[in-house]
Amino acid sequence: MKFKSRNLRLIAEMVVGNPDHKWFCYRSSSYITRFFEECELEYTHDGSSRVPWTESVLAELLTDPPRNTNQLPERFAIVLRTLMDKGEAQDGDNDRALALAALNVPLMREGFEGYYGEDRVFYVRHIETKTVSEPVNLYRPLTPLEVERRERLIAYLDKCSEDELIEEVLLPMFRYLGYQRITSVGHKDKALEYGKDVWMRYKLPTEHVIYFGIQAKKGKLDSAGTTKGTNANVAEIYQQVLMMLGHEVFDSDTNKKTLVDHAFIVAGGEITKAARNWLGSVLDKSQRSQIMFMDREHILNLYVAHRLELPQGAQQVESSPLSWDDDDVPF
Repeated sequence: MKFKSRNLRLIAEMVVGNPDHKWFCYRSSSYITRFFEECELEYTHDGSSRVPWTESVLAELLTDPPRNTNQLPERFAIVLRTLMDKGEAQDGDNDRALALAALNVPLMREGFEGYYGEDRVFYVRHIETKTVSEPVNLYRPLTPLEVERRERLIAYLDKCSEDELIEEVLLPMFRYLGYQRITSVGHKDKALEYGKDVWMRYKLPTEHVIYFGIQAKKGKLDSAGTTKGTNANVAEIYQQVLMMLGHEVFDSDTNKKTLVDHAFIVAGGEITKAARNWLGSVLDKSQRSQIMFMDREHILNLYVAHRLELPQGAQQVESSPLSWDDDDVPF
C-alpha cells in the first residue's frame, strides 16, 4: 500500500506536532522515539529533521502486507490509534474532534476515515466498504457495550424468520467479509433453489475465484429422529447439501456456469456435535472436505469482532441502557 507524498507528510507532521498542527502534542527527538516505543515499534530517531524521518518510517510501515485489501497495514493503524489517544488531547480540543477532523483530511484522500467507537477508542475504516483496519480476535473479552450489542442480536435471532436471517444477518455479514456476487435464491420458488439459499464467490489474492453455497436454517440443527418446533433435523438438509454441491450456478459476470466449491451450513441456533458427525459420516471424503458449519455463536462473534451494524430489528430490541463515566473507559 502506498499513500501520496503530501498525505503521508501531513500525518508525519501530526505525529511530531509541528506548530501548524496545534491539536497534536509537540514531540522532540527523544519523545518521537518514545512515541514509537508506545506503538511497540523499534524505531529510534537519529537526530535528523523530524518530519522527513517520521515520514520515511510511516512509508516503511505502509509496505507491510494488510490483512485485507481494504484495510491499512496493522502497524500503521496502531500508529494512528496511538496518535489519536484521547489522553493526548490539547487545550481547546478536549474531545479531540478538531484533531480528528485534521487527520481525516489526508486519510479521506486515500479512501479511509477515522472515527471514535462506542468504546471511545480510535478506529480507521475504508469509506466504500466500511472495513475496519484492526486485528480481529473473535474470542477476546467483550466490553459492556459489546455485550449489549450481542444480547440485542441474540434477541433478534430468537424472533426472526428464516428469510430475515438470510437477508438481514447473513448477506450483510458476508458482503462485509469480502464475498462477491452474493445472490439470494429465496424461498418463493422452491423449484429453482436446488438445495441452496444463497450462492456467492470469493476472489483470492491470486485472482482465482472460489464459489460458495449457503444452506441456512433458523433454529437449532440436531440429529433427532424428527423435526421438533424450530429445530431442524440434519437428515433433512442432507439431500439439499448433495443438490448444492452437484448443481451448477451461473455467474453472469463471467458468463459461465460453475460448480459450488464449498457449502456453508448455517444455523441461527446451535449445530450439535452429533449433527456434524452424522453428516460427515454419510458424505464421501471429497464432499466432507467441502462442508463448513456456522452456528449462532460464530455469527455473534463475527458481528461483535468486526463491529458490524446490527439489523434494524435488533436495534429496536429493548435492553437495559449502559452509560459511561470518564473513569470507566475499557482498555
